[in-house]
Amino acid sequence: METEVLLTLLVLAAAVVLFATGIVRVDVAAMLVTLALAWLGLVTPAQALSGFSSSAVIALLSVMVLGRGLDWTGVTIRIARSIVRLAGTGERRLIAAVSLVAGGLSAFMQSVGATAVFLPSLLRVSSLTGVPASRLLLPVGYAAILGGTVSMVGAGTLIVLNDLLSQRGYAPFGLFAVTPVGVPLLLAGIAFFYFFGDRVLPRREEARLSPQEELIRTWRPPCSISYLRIPAGSLLVGMTRDAAHMISRYGLHLISLAEGGEVVYTPWRYTRFAAGQELGILGQDDDVARFVDDFGLEWVRAGESTANVMADPNVGFAEVIVRPYAPVIGKTLRDLEFRVTYGVEVLILLSGTEEQRKNLADLPLQAGDAMVVLGRWERLRALATSRNFVLVTPVEGRAAVRERGAAAAVLCFLAAVALTYTGLSIAISLLSGVLAMVLLRVIPVGEVYRAVDWRTLALIAGLLPLGIAMDTTGTARFIADRMTGLVAGYPTLLLLIAIAVLATAFSLVMSNVAATVLLVPLVLVMAGSFGLDPRGLALLVGICTSNSFLLPTHPVNALLMGPGNYRTRDYLVAGGALTVVFILVAVGIVSLLYF
Repeated sequence: METEVLLTLLVLAAAVVLFATGIVRVDVAAMLVTLALAWLGLVTPAQALSGFSSSAVIALLSVMVLGRGLDWTGVTIRIARSIVRLAGTGERRLIAAVSLVAGGLSAFMQSVGATAVFLPSLLRVSSLTGVPASRLLLPVGYAAILGGTVSMVGAGTLIVLNDLLSQRGYAPFGLFAVTPVGVPLLLAGIAFFYFFGDRVLPRREEARLSPQEELIRTWRPPCSISYLRIPAGSLLVGMTRDAAHMISRYGLHLISLAEGGEVVYTPWRYTRFAAGQELGILGQDDDVARFVDDFGLEWVRAGESTANVMADPNVGFAEVIVRPYAPVIGKTLRDLEFRVTYGVEVLILLSGTEEQRKNLADLPLQAGDAMVVLGRWERLRALATSRNFVLVTPVEGRAAVRERGAAAAVLCFLAAVALTYTGLSIAISLLSGVLAMVLLRVIPVGEVYRAVDWRTLALIAGLLPLGIAMDTTGTARFIADRMTGLVAGYPTLLLLIAIAVLATAFSLVMSNVAATVLLVPLVLVMAGSFGLDPRGLALLVGICTSNSFLLPTHPVNALLMGPGNYRTRDYLVAGGALTVVFILVAVGIVSLLYF
């Protein structure tokens, strides 16, 4: 074995360990892989940095911004509302209709975004109809993943695939080259849950409560609000909320502060109390009584039920979830100045299986953490637009949707797609659509940068040099020769199934993009050994690395785990059957088209 091949295999093994164990973030792991290749001389410095200028990175960046433009102008949420309204409340019909549209949206935007668009609507329908959320969310999330295979920009794996083919002298696929495979996959997934959903989806009965009632019943936040006045001689005068230890010692939350006829909701933690102010305090009656006695406060109104708080048209509870890969991960509420930034009060934080109700300010946020917050409805709506969080609880009243720019957003999007048929590359075409949105003021420039998931781009840019190293050092040929010896003599169909299973398995222990980068160079070499169409084998890999239904490791699956109250077993049952359907459909159609 040549030294370069051995070193490349060692880097490959280290990459697998880093991605499988999660010792470091995936983007950091990708950067380590790139630098290791450069340090060992397996790629040139130019090749090590080539990922940052690759068409894959530009195309994926453009897809993120175009999707944000459609969402920013209210196009996606209006589509979601219309579908839910037209589909009615029948379980099968609703699942099929929403799944079809979510899958269609994810063909041109990130699957997490397409899923998040429908999440609040589905939770509201679940509450109103009594259909458990566990029956609705998983099929729609899976459809969003399947929809990523409908176009060559729907999934990062397919975008990277085109870049890998171009690097090796093969013609890249057109925008809709994968559509003959992706559409049947999407329809097969929808049909699977339509006919067999009763058997594979969990059914956890839920009471027909309003979203606010359901949240209160589930989380049991502080049960009453009291109104207190600060007299001139109170010890509280001049103190801040932290100095008074309102949360740590008394378990109380300062919801409002009234002074001079003005009411400030969720005031800043460093706001100093003054004589004559009226405080709205959320907490248990006996804790409020201790607080009153200790600081010499006056009662205005005793504790009122949270139902009365919900009757206030300006205030409500909400449950929010930290998005996967959100920039706030690892930061604390204190670091984020959460009250000032978002204007809401965090009452409960659930991280993993640990629920915290006190001393929340210094707990680092993690992906999938659930928080119960209280604040004005307009601040909750603003929180729902943050790229850091998903708002699970429907916001009362009609959310403000920007009517202006919706038509221009759709026009820019369609024009970008049309440009791909003029001979321009997919990356240039989509980037042109992004620039058109900016010039037409469809989306603010600041929002463009916030729309980009820089972690994903760093992951792709950092892993592309590994594919180059596997090709230039002969590592792909080395592995392919040995795999060829194992499967030699078997029918082509069995070889395709073996490649599909291998791609699926890799996607479960590492990122989908990493699996694509590792396997595409391998199958291109194997194709030459077996006399098969190399582009067909590469396309099969790019499709099957999106076959991520078995575990809650995919960002979409992780997003739905909390709202749907899913367990790992639920993914194994529903996702296991769908995984088999996926492989059979993908292999069958690819074999007909290319072999």
